[in-house]
Amino acid sequence: MESYITAAHYDLISPDGRISSLTKTEHQTLMAEVIIENISPHFVGFSLDHSQVFFNLKSTLAQLGVNAVGIKYALDEKRKSAEVSIELVALSPIAIAMLEHLTVGAYIGKLFAKDDRRRVRDPDYLFRMFGREDRKGKPLLSLGGLREQGDLIVEKIQGRTIAFLALKDGVIEYESTIFSLIPTIGKALCTPDFKTRGLLQFHQKWTSEKSRLIEKNNILLVKTAPLHIRTVFGKVAEDLLPKGYNHTTASVLQPDTMASGDIYELFGNSSQIIDDIPLEFYTLEPHREYVFFSDRDQLQASLENKQTLFNAFDTAPEPKDHLAAVFIVKGNQLLNLKKEDWVIRPPYKHEFPGLNYPSRQVHSIEKYIETQPSYPFLKAIEDGQITSQGILLSRYFPSPLLKRLLLSERVQLSLKQIYFQIPSHDHDQYFSHEDRSLMSDLAKFAVHIFWADRNSGKLLRYVLKPEKDTGMFVPVDLIETFRKATVFGVYGSNLLEGDFEKELKAFLNGIIEMKNYISHPLLAAPLALLTGGGPGAMEVGNRVAKNLGLLSCANIVDFMHKESSVIHEQKQNPYIDAKMTYHLDRLVERQAEFYLDFPIFLMGGIGTDFEYTLEEVRRKVGSAPLTPIMLFGPESYWREKVTSRFQNNLHSGTIKGSEWVSNCFYCIQKASQGLEVFKRFFNGELAIGKNGPIYEAGFFTVPDSWH
Repeated sequence: MESYITAAHYDLISPDGRISSLTKTEHQTLMAEVIIENISPHFVGFSLDHSQVFFNLKSTLAQLGVNAVGIKYALDEKRKSAEVSIELVALSPIAIAMLEHLTVGAYIGKLFAKDDRRRVRDPDYLFRMFGREDRKGKPLLSLGGLREQGDLIVEKIQGRTIAFLALKDGVIEYESTIFSLIPTIGKALCTPDFKTRGLLQFHQKWTSEKSRLIEKNNILLVKTAPLHIRTVFGKVAEDLLPKGYNHTTASVLQPDTMASGDIYELFGNSSQIIDDIPLEFYTLEPHREYVFFSDRDQLQASLENKQTLFNAFDTAPEPKDHLAAVFIVKGNQLLNLKKEDWVIRPPYKHEFPGLNYPSRQVHSIEKYIETQPSYPFLKAIEDGQITSQGILLSRYFPSPLLKRLLLSERVQLSLKQIYFQIPSHDHDQYFSHEDRSLMSDLAKFAVHIFWADRNSGKLLRYVLKPEKDTGMFVPVDLIETFRKATVFGVYGSNLLEGDFEKELKAFLNGIIEMKNYISHPLLAAPLALLTGGGPGAMEVGNRVAKNLGLLSCANIVDFMHKESSVIHEQKQNPYIDAKMTYHLDRLVERQAEFYLDFPIFLMGGIGTDFEYTLEEVRRKVGSAPLTPIMLFGPESYWREKVTSRFQNNLHSGTIKGSEWVSNCFYCIQKASQGLEVFKRFFNGELAIGKNGPIYEAGFFTVPDSWH
């Protein structure tokens, strides 16, 4: 795959070939043996019958009246070379002079593979390119000027798309000075990269009053409007020329044709005036087609089927712990992936010198970036080798050190979606802070990120919560629910399920019923419930949410691989729809990303104490809205956990001006008590905030009957 995306030539053509021997057979004919070397291993002609491969003559020679007929083709895929026997025929006096100055070593043409599978059959394939530009602002297809369609008639004939280019009145003829240029042309052809065709125009003249008729023993040069073609190969459709007309074998227009492709060389025997040139078209390699993601109907349809994506990942080469990536631009490519299509890299560890050694640090990071399997594709997009928009499949979420490339202008415009199977090679199912930062940036640039999660069997998309710089992986059909949802959250012990499931279910059912008779923005939205995703109280919360049809979410932290820790949370519960995972090094940040509208606290230990304090601080500093927080359980339990600390702060004066925070917390034992709190809140009747009362217990205990 890497050699494919960095190939110097398109896969339907070879490099130019040079003459290895010349034999004069007649006054107007030479036999030439042509050697072509360094052919791309992906040249389609290697796999085709030789009848579908032909020698395309340099247009310089054709415009001088030379034609070439391939007699014998010998292609050697192993050596990436070809030998072609060619008959060179002079069709004009100028051409006869040109043959006299052709020498061994001259580069005179290349092979073109007429792969029928690559013919453009639907005219819409061409029409969609009009008015579109490449990244440099150059038109993808135009005739007669930038972004113009000009006199271009496109029809579907015999199962192929044919464009008829209208010819201008008159013909091109040569001044007599052309003969003095012939020796120079002969020498210039021995330099493979020298552009010889431009020299001819200094000796050509346009005769507008002359009829477009073939003259005996001469070449007829006709002209169309300037053609810009970037998206396909064009080829003169010889069989659709008027009877008696032939075109030279310089009949292929390459995809780098810009403001040229406007002179055509005809010969034959006819008394009929020719009016247009018929062209047929062949597609480029998919990644070079300049095709927009929005045009790939089959690809988009395939991506809607999660099993298609799981199957695609199954084609990634082993071993499974190796890094692997592939760039996909069309549906057939996704449906027929092979292991050879992937770029695979061993998961080497890289030690960076550190910021104390900036030069070495930069060098080490650059070397690391180049070892990533996504790098060849991103670099090819940067370099213009990949021009079609597409998606990236990566076994592991791409390294954050690729951020510069991923967010570069060219890549950001071409890379529409990223799919991965495993969050991290080092941390398995858990994302680092840098991973999440990269996800957020990509999402803001409209690069969608999908997790093909084998554990849950779901396809999840990373979605940012509006007005909050955080996101989660959400099932595709629940994205809008997540974006709009009012979020309740359950904090509590991972060890104790408690006996609150019945009351929690009754409480959430009551909130759902309130939506029918209380008008409030937070009630008008869908409802979601968020936990830490583990066992115990968290599992109960997710289970209740799932059973009630609420969006069940989890922020899951990695507590493994810490020798000094005593952890029970690691097991994830099975009732989760949407999730985000966190590597332990950023525990506080994980808590900050809960962004709950309505927290609910159950009995819990050290983690619950930590979460309680954070919710308290959020309300004090105004980073969270003033909404009621439920403390579910016996009043005595919450007095032992909360009151002594609150009163210590209160009496010492360390929370002066913030004592009101106590009116955000409400101790309840029954769902009915909590529902009464929320009725008052939604109706604007709850005494909460800076102007509310101060409760010396640190919270308000809701009575069974609150009046």
